[in-house]
Amino acid sequence: MSVSLQGGAQLASAVKKAYELGQDDYHLEPMLLTENNTPVGKISDNDAVIFCCRRGEREIELTEMFTEPDFNKVPRRWLENLRFVIMTMYHDKFKDLPIAFAPAKVQRPLAQVLSEAGKSQFHCAESEKFAHVTFFFNGGENQPFPGEDDLCFPSPKGIDFDQKPELSLPQVAGAVRDALGKYDFIVTNFANGDVIGHTQNTQAKIQACGFVSQYLGEVVEDALAKNYVVAITADHGNIEKLYTAAGKPDGAHTTNLVPFILIDPADPAPIQLRDGSLGDVAPTVLDVMGIQQPAEMDGASLCSGKNWGDGRKMLLIICDGWGLGTGDDGDAIFLADTPYWDALLTQRSWSKLRASGDAVGLGAGKAGNSEAGHSNLGAGRCVMQDDVRLDAAVKDGSFKQNPVFLSAIQHAKDHNSALHLLSYLTYKSSHGCIDYPLQICEMAREHGLERVFLHIIFDGRSTDPGSAPALLAETDQRLKQIGVGRIVDGVGRGVVLDRDKNYDKVKRAYDAMVDGVGSFYQ
Repeated sequence: MSVSLQGGAQLASAVKKAYELGQDDYHLEPMLLTENNTPVGKISDNDAVIFCCRRGEREIELTEMFTEPDFNKVPRRWLENLRFVIMTMYHDKFKDLPIAFAPAKVQRPLAQVLSEAGKSQFHCAESEKFAHVTFFFNGGENQPFPGEDDLCFPSPKGIDFDQKPELSLPQVAGAVRDALGKYDFIVTNFANGDVIGHTQNTQAKIQACGFVSQYLGEVVEDALAKNYVVAITADHGNIEKLYTAAGKPDGAHTTNLVPFILIDPADPAPIQLRDGSLGDVAPTVLDVMGIQQPAEMDGASLCSGKNWGDGRKMLLIICDGWGLGTGDDGDAIFLADTPYWDALLTQRSWSKLRASGDAVGLGAGKAGNSEAGHSNLGAGRCVMQDDVRLDAAVKDGSFKQNPVFLSAIQHAKDHNSALHLLSYLTYKSSHGCIDYPLQICEMAREHGLERVFLHIIFDGRSTDPGSAPALLAETDQRLKQIGVGRIVDGVGRGVVLDRDKNYDKVKRAYDAMVDGVGSFYQ
């Protein structure tokens, strides 16, 4: 196989032209490799597809399009006898699909323990983070527990998020204030630190921090007036780090510690808090509310020994992507006008929590992410994350023995068809790694399958801006060494990995992969 046949060089050239037109990796529209003006490697009847992403909420809509016969959100061409494999369990609606690494659900997460104790609870966020205060916080359970009400507000649509740095926080904050007094436990997510933190717009990041401080003030003061014990923390760091070492805008997650603030309106005395990790938050909630910690939780209360009294209600605010930064001109929180946040740090009791790496079930030294953060927050223990499970499988060789992958390869061989790999172009995202499809290419070669096509998903979050051409070149070289696999199209994560029910966007990616609709390159 010659270098030109790997397809990455041609796609890299198309990406560079898109850069010149003002596009970035995250928003790249579908681009398709052609020969004689005919798209190469379209997904067809009888083919096999492996969705090489490992997370969940961003993969749901595309999976629906490929696997639901009665799908009707947008028109799409249905493929007959398609074997569609998902890497991990994206949603329990897909429990009957072939799942390469099926999950082990968290046993007795906080929401379940509260439900069993007869406590009412309210989970609220905007759509960008709604899955995190429900599915992930609840240990992989999609249905609310008895006594639990969930409320989702749509994140802004039709505009880039940095054009509205307040996002839907006013609506979320208003709903939480309305719920105060009606529920025993309330958990909410303020999404701005992560959603705006991922952009390249420094001014929008600073403005977003100001909005978080403003609505923290409104919600927290209302909760305290209604005698709620209030805890404020974060799932991981992001917005606090504005620039890379090279001085470029930084939109990636960080390994920074996150704050844990605890306020008791019934007792003005300082609260003795220890440092810990995110898995200690659920035990702290149970401690405050006077509910026995289950044996399944191995975290410990951050304030053990304090007498909270009986019948306490609690509000937990998760400021998404809100780490403890350097406190200088490279720190958006420091630069922003955040008087209420500043007052919390100077006038209230707080400690520091580990929210990255092996403290939250990720690889050592890896930046935290929203999935890991919320699953640890809700579980009351360290929850092993999919990237650790999959990386271990790659290392010990069991990845290449996975029976679900092998069955997909065999399906393609039996039907004289092709294997398609939806491939995430990064090495370190919580959504996936390019190593996975490359490992499967090796499996295909070892089992005599030659027709393997890679459909690239550009990241634009965990990767540096403008890095896609270099990553494509690396992937091309590895495919050449393997001898099987060809890159045939590419699309930005912001188009294909939607989580806000923008099915028209996801359809553009689907139509590109299935019908060859998009801009051509050769």
